[in-house]
Amino acid sequence: MVLPTPLYRLQCGVNSYDWGKIGSDSAAAKFAAATPSDNLTIESEKPYAELWMGTHPSNPSKDLESGRTLLDLVESNAMLLSPSVRARYGPKLPFLFKVLSINKALSIQAHPNKTLAEQLHAKDPRNYPDDNHKPEMAIAITDFEGLCGFRPLGEIAHFLSNIPSLRSLVGEEVATNFITTVKSSEGESSPDATAQNKRALRSAFSAMMQSSPEDVASAAKSLVAEAESQGSTFAAGGTESTSGEIMSRLIIRLNKQFPDDIGLFVLFFLNYVTLSPGEALFLKADDIHAYVSGDIIECMAASDNVVRAGFTPKFKDVQNLVDMLTYNYAPIGEQKMTPREYPYAVLNRAAYSSGSEAILYDPPIDEFSVIRSVLKGNGSKVTFDPIDGPSIIICTGGKGKISVGAKTEEIKEGYVFFVGATAELVMESEGGQGDEFITFKAFCEVEDHSNGA
Repeated sequence: MVLPTPLYRLQCGVNSYDWGKIGSDSAAAKFAAATPSDNLTIESEKPYAELWMGTHPSNPSKDLESGRTLLDLVESNAMLLSPSVRARYGPKLPFLFKVLSINKALSIQAHPNKTLAEQLHAKDPRNYPDDNHKPEMAIAITDFEGLCGFRPLGEIAHFLSNIPSLRSLVGEEVATNFITTVKSSEGESSPDATAQNKRALRSAFSAMMQSSPEDVASAAKSLVAEAESQGSTFAAGGTESTSGEIMSRLIIRLNKQFPDDIGLFVLFFLNYVTLSPGEALFLKADDIHAYVSGDIIECMAASDNVVRAGFTPKFKDVQNLVDMLTYNYAPIGEQKMTPREYPYAVLNRAAYSSGSEAILYDPPIDEFSVIRSVLKGNGSKVTFDPIDGPSIIICTGGKGKISVGAKTEEIKEGYVFFVGATAELVMESEGGQGDEFITFKAFCEVEDHSNGA
């Protein structure tokens, strides 16, 4: 039996959440609408938050031609995933690929590790629908801002010393102990000093998160008043990474989205980060974070578990969040990824001379990696060597052709394709001078270590 060429154009669903961008301002909505669908007409006043690409049952992708779900396709043809990927992860994609369009802040959140995910799913499957961990990577499509990981402790101590409303929620004794601990271990990186700092951080963060709604509301009103009146001098001018001007504007903006919310105070514990298109973050399981604005490509292990504790009308699980965090702290630069040239892609002469590129984002996990390809001008081409695993490709700008074997398809903004294992993939731009054909390719390949490689 001759199997069909393993290139399938996908129809992918878009989720509408309150934090999504509105109408056609949402990249997630525009990309979804690029593929014919019986049930999607972009409404001008409706928020569109997430485009899902994959086999996850909450919003499974479909083959546009046959209408079969991608899960059905890979379950019925084991070679689409490859025997090695299927043996490790089962008959489904090990990753979930998304586009997020963020107009309002997402929740203060973390994703449980594998062990905790199994426990939460067994205990509360409605709020925790998966038994899998959820490390994730975010790559900016547009300018992006977010909160990611705990700040250097000296910055948190600065805020506790200069913002009375924050100090009141943490409590005088806990705040004083935190500041004293941080100062006493300044410049030290020994295991004992780090453990002591983490205990102090957990104590301060936990005390704040356990505050009563009444105390949070009262403190928030004082905080917003301080931000509005002080501007650039807020929090004694802020810190090296986040100025008083930035913090005051952020507080005022987020309070309009979530009035009197505990998330306003979490800001002082977390790194504030901005990304330009192409820059990326990697978030391990148990890393605290929140996205604030922008459009991003997101790739994660195949899970939909979220432990939330602020900036959300959804179910909050404060105690589990406090208990699960690692309390690692570092400058934001340590959360950013450093992509590198992908070694198994060949650019043709036109692509090479125009400055086209294929860049790999390779997080320290097995379930996924992502390649961002930018082909400039007309006729620039990239050829990807076959890999022993599946891929999903989305075009976020420009237009071109995508080919596997003898099968060639048009690809342009919003088009999504699945490529089966062991297939050589070719993409070629069809834009004019100065145009860029931009794609993101998520893939999984289980490395063979049997030869000591």
